[in-house]
Amino acid sequence: MGETIQSVERAAGILRLLASGPRELGVAELARAMGLPKGTLHGILRTLVHVGFVEQDEATGRYRLGGTLLHLGSSYLDVNVLRTRSLNWADALAGRSRESVWIGTAHEGGVLVVHHVFRPDDSMQVLQVGTLLPAHATALGKVLLAYDPYGDAGAAFHAPSAPEPTASSSTASATAPGGEPVVEGLAAFTPRTLTRADDLAKELELVRGRGWACDVEELVEGEVSIAAPIRDARGVTVGAIGVRGAVERLAEGGEPSITIVSYVRDAARAITRDLSR
Repeated sequence: MGETIQSVERAAGILRLLASGPRELGVAELARAMGLPKGTLHGILRTLVHVGFVEQDEATGRYRLGGTLLHLGSSYLDVNVLRTRSLNWADALAGRSRESVWIGTAHEGGVLVVHHVFRPDDSMQVLQVGTLLPAHATALGKVLLAYDPYGDAGAAFHAPSAPEPTASSSTASATAPGGEPVVEGLAAFTPRTLTRADDLAKELELVRGRGWACDVEELVEGEVSIAAPIRDARGVTVGAIGVRGAVERLAEGGEPSITIVSYVRDAARAITRDLSR
């Protein structure tokens, strides 16, 4: 295979040390373990920090693994695997709830729909697989933001641009000007959409507390969605499953139907058990 690249080997060695040792390590500890001069080590660490593989604690100056690595580690579960393991449970949820079922994963600050089961009736419906939904205005997105393995709720403020919804589609994507973070003013799709950072943070805390999320007319007026997290064998949230339908069917007095919530959570737990085998 030819010669290896020494700097890459050294970087890999640093990552292994940070992964196997205490939560954080200082430069002196890393230099001793690697047998490298501090100057050489600093250069590699600066590069690893720049790409997000390593983070430095500003208070202590010590280093730890970065969030980018956590996301890369979670990606071993291919979306096709998630979809395959979820098919039967998604169909069962559609039959039980009598509503359309959606399964999504985090993607570029939004929610990528990887599976969609039509509502079991004769109404005209459009397949939404491949649609990118705004994270802050959907139950699927709130679940993924709330249970992000690195706590990256700010991902909602980096959502990519997308075309406006057409008459045949009830979905849309949030827009962030120039791709820059937006501190306030997430895209509003209805008067009920959460557009302030503080409001979104409170909502995500509520989601973590109760174990499920909802949007009541936050993406589309007259529609409600309810979702729960899907976890892998490590307990990492790798997706979300939920239902979407008319407010008259899925909400009672402005609040999501607890019966439907229980159906959604049952399906999410079943898929999680399947992924853990």
